[in-house]
Amino acid sequence: MLARRVAIINEKGGSTKTTLVSTLGAYLALHRGRRVLAIDMDPQGQLGKVLGVDTRSRRRSAIDLLLDSVLSDAASLDDSYRKAADPESRPASTLPISATRIPQLDVITANKSLGLLPILEDEEADPTGRLSRALDSAPELDVYDFILFDAPPSFGPLTLNVLRAAREIVVPVPLTFLALDGCAELVRTIATIRGRYDHPELHIAMIVPTLYRRTKLANEILERLGERFPKEIAHTVVGYHVKIDEAQSRGLSIFEYAPKDRAASVMAELAEELELRGKPGHDGSPS
Repeated sequence: MLARRVAIINEKGGSTKTTLVSTLGAYLALHRGRRVLAIDMDPQGQLGKVLGVDTRSRRRSAIDLLLDSVLSDAASLDDSYRKAADPESRPASTLPISATRIPQLDVITANKSLGLLPILEDEEADPTGRLSRALDSAPELDVYDFILFDAPPSFGPLTLNVLRAAREIVVPVPLTFLALDGCAELVRTIATIRGRYDHPELHIAMIVPTLYRRTKLANEILERLGERFPKEIAHTVVGYHVKIDEAQSRGLSIFEYAPKDRAASVMAELAEELELRGKPGHDGSPS
């Protein structure tokens, strides 16, 4: 069975993309027994940090997914991943994968080198398909149930690479004034990619309201989101949870740091909803 490729995307910063990737991935691995690979495609490189990985010591990172010449160099495997790997359950990887403290959760970290991608665009005819081709040619990904992408907070070559590599999209939407404009723009982008790049599988699996506060404006936006995306909107609404920030500052998931906190139960509900939406016949499946 193919891994579900889910991109967490919002073209605005501060929308909780990294929080959702790390937290949903942690829950699926810890409590659902899923094998998860989280891929950071944001040059800010925060995903590895919140998962407790020393990103500065990684010799290879997400930029190597986009460089064909590096992918064939199996001798330069990431040492930390190789030492943590169980040879009976994990294949040797030519991808820059690092293990996290959670046995079922791995990560490909990122750094500012990802910003070099525009410079490399002229080197081949189809630069926005690099990520998809790299993953399609990596048989070691067969062990994963989920591949979660943390997309950059702006539209450009990196985001296009993510959209072409993913099959499902989760959109975290902060309940602020401009939220609906951003969603409308993303819908148009998805339609363009489905047609231009012959990628009909790409669809919005879930719209996640985030940073909810009990204000009149937030409730109005939440209502309008439900009207605009009746099938896609998540049943779980994510507020602002201090404990998640505290957990991330320690490189821990909320389920390790404060498993009885309200934030843990909210994120657990959201992860289970994401898992459910991958089953045939669910309302979140593509029409």
